[in-house]
Formats: sequence, C-alpha cells, structure tokens
Amino acid sequence: MESRIRPRAANTDPPPSRIERLCIERGLKMTGQRRLIARVLSEAEDHPDVEDVYRRALALDSKVSIATVYRTVRLLEENGILERRDFGGGRARYDPADRGHHHHLIDVDSGKVIEFADEEFEALARAMARRLGFDLVGQRLELFGRKVEAEPNRSGGRSKARSS
Repeated sequence: MESRIRPRAANTDPPPSRIERLCIERGLKMTGQRRLIARVLSEAEDHPDVEDVYRRALALDSKVSIATVYRTVRLLEENGILERRDFGGGRARYDPADRGHHHHLIDVDSGKVIEFADEEFEALARAMARRLGFDLVGQRLELFGRKVEAEPNRSGGRSKARSS
C-alpha cells in the first residue's frame, strides 16, 4: 500500500533523511511509506521498537500499516542499516548502524538507555582478546543496572555518555 505522502518536488520537500540516503545507496526501492519510516527512524533519539516506530509513523500518515513497518524494519536490518538490540523487556529495539561504535547501559527500573564510549574499556577488551590469543574484530557491551544515589564521576572524564 502506497503512502499519501506527496512525491518529492524540487525545493519543497526536505532532503532525504540519513537512513533514506543509506537505503538509496544500497539500491533499495523507496516507497512513500518507506521514506516515512526511514525519517521516523532517522529522527529517533532513543532506541525504538517496531511499535514505537509504528505509532510515530501513524501520527504522520494515517494510512501506514503495522505490517509495512515490520517489513521495512526487517529489510533495513537485513541490509545493515539498522541493528537489533535486546535491552530486556521482551522486545527488540533498533539502533541505526551508522551511529558509530558505542555501548549501552540500561536502567532496569526505568528502561532508560544510556549510550557511552570509553577508551579505557576498549583497551581492556583488546588486551583480553590478545591474552586469549585473538585479534579483536568487534565487540558489543550492554550493561544492566540500577541507579544509585548521586556519586562523583569516578572515571576521570574518560567516558562519553549520551542518554536516550
């Protein structure tokens, strides 16, 4: 089913979203509803699940179907545009693959996800792999925790965190 979004006209529509550009680069056909879903995912500052994507897309186009959202998200995952994440709670959530290397800390009480990168951890991971006889080619870290009373930052400012 085709969306009611107008075809792109020169100088009147916004430029393609980040995820839409990746789709075009990979040769994916971009229907109006796929463009809409790509825009919703590009604008997401959190890690939405398919239901979140559907609700956001539906607010912009009442004709979008949940089946189209599921198929599009699966297609984007299969083409390396989205990465599936399991933060608990029984639902897959998604992260654009082009966000760069980072890890996640998940608050088990609120579900809040904090993205972070830490060179000290990266060095430790490489050292552990070497000690076990491997060259590290990739890794992913998902930590689950509970918020404690405010403490001073003990990392000495080495970590960069982004909350979503």
